[in-house]
Amino acid sequence: MLLQVHPDNPNPRHLRTIAECLLSGGVIIYPTDTIYGLGCDIFQHKAVERIARIKQVDPNKAQLSFVCYDLSDLSQYTKSISTPLYRLLKHYLPGPYTFILPASKEVPKILQSKKSTIGLRVPDNNIARHIVKELRHPILSASLPGDMVEEYTNPEIMYQKFGKLLDSVIDGEIGGLVPSTVIDCTQDTYEVIREGAGEWSE
Repeated sequence: MLLQVHPDNPNPRHLRTIAECLLSGGVIIYPTDTIYGLGCDIFQHKAVERIARIKQVDPNKAQLSFVCYDLSDLSQYTKSISTPLYRLLKHYLPGPYTFILPASKEVPKILQSKKSTIGLRVPDNNIARHIVKELRHPILSASLPGDMVEEYTNPEIMYQKFGKLLDSVIDGEIGGLVPSTVIDCTQDTYEVIREGAGEWSE
């Protein structure tokens, strides 16, 4: 299904449809403030495996992020965050950043890597955040397989290419080509793992 959703004022009925799809184990392609991503419910084991198959990676080794509505999910899915780090996250989010943080035991086992970390995203995108709000918990997010190419910005082309592998492509207009900036915050000195759309200075 190719579902057109208004980027500024998503239709509540559309959001319910997407949330129901995710809760029933569906996999979607959806817009963020950077590139379009693959998404599923973090608690749907088989959906996580489907994303891993689409990307042809092991779920424990895949670069997967939790997309949250705001920072309220931090305490549940990450270990204790220092006040300076919390202030830092609050300053940069919502925005085009992925923060690598220590994972708590609440993170589903299939997603617990040997490093016990998770990537946390709060994208500055109404559709992505409202899907999460409707779902009432984070969605798992991954980049599309292969290299970033021009066709990954166009929902209709993505639907033609991946439609048979997933349940829905959410059309929130043309997307970007530059992924998020990834910052590892698991050590005392924060490290930029990938330079992307977000400018970074501690």
